[in-house]
Amino acid sequence: MNNYYLMSLVARFTEEIRDKQLFLPTQYLLLAVSGGVDSIVLCELCKQAGFHFAIAHVNFQLRGPESERDEAFVKAVAERYKVKLYLNRFDTANYASEHRISIQVAARELRYGWFAEILSGQIDPESTALQWLLTAHHAGDNVETMLLNLFRGTGISGIRGMLPKQDQLVRPLLEFGKEELLQFAFEQHLQWMEDSSNASDKYSRNYFRHTLIPLAASIYPEAEKNLRNNLVRFRETEMIYNQAIELRLKKLLVIKGNETHVPALLLKKSAPLNTIVYEIIKRFSFSSRQVGDAVHFLTADQGKYIESSTHRIIKNRNWLIIAPHRSGLTEHLLIEENTPQLIFDNYLLDISFSNVSAMPAHTDDREVFLDARMLMFPLMLRKWRPGDYFYPLGMKKKKKLGRFLIDKKTSPTDKDRVRVIESADKKIIWAVGLRMDDRFRITPGTKKVMRLIISVAECI
Repeated sequence: MNNYYLMSLVARFTEEIRDKQLFLPTQYLLLAVSGGVDSIVLCELCKQAGFHFAIAHVNFQLRGPESERDEAFVKAVAERYKVKLYLNRFDTANYASEHRISIQVAARELRYGWFAEILSGQIDPESTALQWLLTAHHAGDNVETMLLNLFRGTGISGIRGMLPKQDQLVRPLLEFGKEELLQFAFEQHLQWMEDSSNASDKYSRNYFRHTLIPLAASIYPEAEKNLRNNLVRFRETEMIYNQAIELRLKKLLVIKGNETHVPALLLKKSAPLNTIVYEIIKRFSFSSRQVGDAVHFLTADQGKYIESSTHRIIKNRNWLIIAPHRSGLTEHLLIEENTPQLIFDNYLLDISFSNVSAMPAHTDDREVFLDARMLMFPLMLRKWRPGDYFYPLGMKKKKKLGRFLIDKKTSPTDKDRVRVIESADKKIIWAVGLRMDDRFRITPGTKKVMRLIISVAECI
């Protein structure tokens, strides 16, 4: 047997922490303790290793007397180890109902949100000395996580399971099996609380633990061991994968302020296309289900967009532009003579040219006709700025756009949405949807007309 496994659990525990550089022995730790065997073993290992720690316990108030029993037990554990205890109670069921999420997701959000508050010093000024949050997730938990993520379709970042260290979160028991932890607990005569919900298969994780993994082991006796070994391989595979992706994205992504521009033709030639597109858009809260729409954009006409909870992807000629919702619009879009359409905010701008004889008899401020000979390309669609001025149609004197908006009693919210189109010589030709500039009006000498019409865009 490998000498590593002949070492005591405490020695292996400290070696894992040292070799993986999880934290320094002198640092102050916060241990998440439920009262179950795993977290109690974590406490004892930290005690025997000589680490300085405090305990945090969450009462989710989901199991009635059992929840109260566990809280009282953890209080006694903190007293026995003579360490500081942080305790909180949550109405988890009500939180889950209000936010329309599962109990499991609600519990996770509540506990990790509270842990973050402790580490940041919001709960107790003394807690700022705490540097790491330790949880008792072990190898079996990680196998279950890998399988859950595999069936959920989370990709390589899911099937590599939990990591030993992420930000301030440390999972020092990931290399240890449940049997080892139980054996250590028996040898040390430790006491712990059993959670009755662990016996129920109504939770997905318990079904994997009680049914799926044992079934696989009945066919392949070393199934769980092989899955644990695969976790290491998947973790290393992810590292190589991420390195390759970063090299690809470095060549594809052009950052312009708070926007990300992607050359459509270059992206289209990339392989594997779907994977690269996913790695681009997932950074902006897009889901894997939207990859097909994003790929379709590479050859689609302009005039449509897709959006996530935080961002929008639009197409401007040969570019995909990813812009945050909070900006309301990309900061600038170029309009060339051969640009047929632009999508911005929730609007579609149609662009066409015709002879003056084709003009309709009546137009409004959402459809304008300009003397094409007066335009200098490329035109620019942008957000209006203080200091902008133009000659409103019918006026021979210039007027500050800001004053024009005040005279129209434009609300502050609507002002922020106002966009202008300017010629390459910096002359504003149209306050979009509000008023065109008189200098570009149709005259008896006009022969070629540029038609601009604004309408609501269609989201796919």
